[in-house]
Amino acid sequence: MTEQQPVPLTKTAAPTKTAVAPAPVPAGELRASDADRDRIADILREALAEGRLDPEEHADRIDAVYRAKTVGELDPLVRDLPAAAAAGRAAAPAPADLGPWGPRALPASDNLMAVFGGAARKGRWRVRRTTNAFALFGGVEIDLTEALFEHREIVINVCAIFGGVEIKVPENVTVSGDGGGIFGGFDIKTFESPDPDAPAIVVRGFTVFGGAEVKRKRGKRLKNLRSY
Repeated sequence: MTEQQPVPLTKTAAPTKTAVAPAPVPAGELRASDADRDRIADILREALAEGRLDPEEHADRIDAVYRAKTVGELDPLVRDLPAAAAAGRAAAPAPADLGPWGPRALPASDNLMAVFGGAARKGRWRVRRTTNAFALFGGVEIDLTEALFEHREIVINVCAIFGGVEIKVPENVTVSGDGGGIFGGFDIKTFESPDPDAPAIVVRGFTVFGGAEVKRKRGKRLKNLRSY
C-alpha cells in the first residue's frame, strides 16, 4: 500500500489595487500668483485711464484684486472690460534651473496702493520695468536712490486722488513726464543725464485734488550706469 504524499498548500496572491489618479483642479480654483494679480491690476488701471471705471469703482476692484486667493476670484473683476478679452491669460514660462532653491522670477510690474494710508518702496530693491502707484486719501513714496536698475527704461504710472505720490531719484538719471493734474499738481521736471548709458525714468499719469512729484536727491548717484 503506497503512502500518499501531502499536497502543498499554495497561497493565492491578493489582487493588486490600481492607483486612482486625483481629479484635476478646475482652472478657477487654482491659486492666484503675483503675476496673475499684476495682470488684473494693469487692466483695471487702463480702464480707469480710459474712463471705463470711476475712481471709487477702481479702488474697490483693486482692493479685491489683492485679497483674491484664486484665479476664479480675479476673472470676474475684469469680465466687463474689453482689455480682459484681448489680453487673455499668458502661459507661464518654463522656470530656469537655479539649483535647490528653485526659480526666483519677479513679475514684470510692481504695484503700490495707498487708500487712507501709506505705501513705500525704499532701500535696496529691484526696480521692475513698470511700477503702478495709486493713492486715494493716502500717500505713496517710491525711493530709487539705492535701487537696483535692471532695465534701460522704467515707467512709473501714477494716479493720485486726494492723495500724493513722491518719487525720489538719483541725480544722474534721465527723468521725463507725461501727465497732468485737475485741481492738483503734476510736478515732473524733465532732466537729461549727460551719460547716454544712464537709465531713463518715465513718469505718466494724472492727479485729481492730489499731487505727484519727482525729487532729484543731491549726493545720491547711481554708480554703475551699465548694470542693466
